[in-house]
Amino acid sequence: LSFPSGLTHESHKKDVEQVYLRCSEGSIEWMYPTGALIVNLRPNTSPASYKHLTVCIKPFKDSAGANIYLEKTGELKLLVRDGDRSPSKVYCFGYDQGGLFIEATPQQDISRKITGFQYELMSKGMASDLHTVSAPCRPCSDTEVLLAVCTSDFVIRGSIQDVTNQAEEQESVILVSVNKLYRQKSKVFQLTGESGNWRGQIKTLLECGVKPGDGDFLFTGRMHFGEARLGCAPRFKDFQRMYKEAKDKGLNPCEIGPD
Repeated sequence: LSFPSGLTHESHKKDVEQVYLRCSEGSIEWMYPTGALIVNLRPNTSPASYKHLTVCIKPFKDSAGANIYLEKTGELKLLVRDGDRSPSKVYCFGYDQGGLFIEATPQQDISRKITGFQYELMSKGMASDLHTVSAPCRPCSDTEVLLAVCTSDFVIRGSIQDVTNQAEEQESVILVSVNKLYRQKSKVFQLTGESGNWRGQIKTLLECGVKPGDGDFLFTGRMHFGEARLGCAPRFKDFQRMYKEAKDKGLNPCEIGPD
């Protein structure tokens, strides 16, 4: 969603505009910002469910010209300072913590500034599952793996072809060769080349220290701002063991056919 150029509002630098967004995800781009915007997220769900929602925003890499605040009953809490160049940083807050207030900062030349960010609305449980906010690199328990198989945006059996570390973003990009595709919400994993192999990329935190290794893994995770983010990823033979044990006891939460 793009907003009109501030160049057309030179005489209204103190204007505050309200916008209402119904989509659960999207992006906002404010060209040459002047004045302020109040962004009201109004998803097409029951108001009773709002307390269970988390809002995440990811500023564009070159976003500039305004501060972004969390606003509730007139109180402002700074989320993103104008000029903050933290690459790939995501800011999340509970839906009931307030709305977004975007205030243009004084500029000598506003024609060079564009403020923008992507946003996503998700359930609080889903947000905390990216992987686990408190300990994103720890191995998943058997129960967590089996649940991830049922609820993840992508579930694949594959091997690690390469790992590229991006120090600036504090992330690692895992190139995965897919042996079996159980599920994918978006077309992250696709056929490539004449060999007809399925491949795709999964991102995770640099601190997790992922390295190329032999053997197959079960990769699970969620889509976040158009990227596949790693969740639980046990070795495939370990997943087969835990799946069989749960199935024999009638405790597996869903069928997947791991062979």
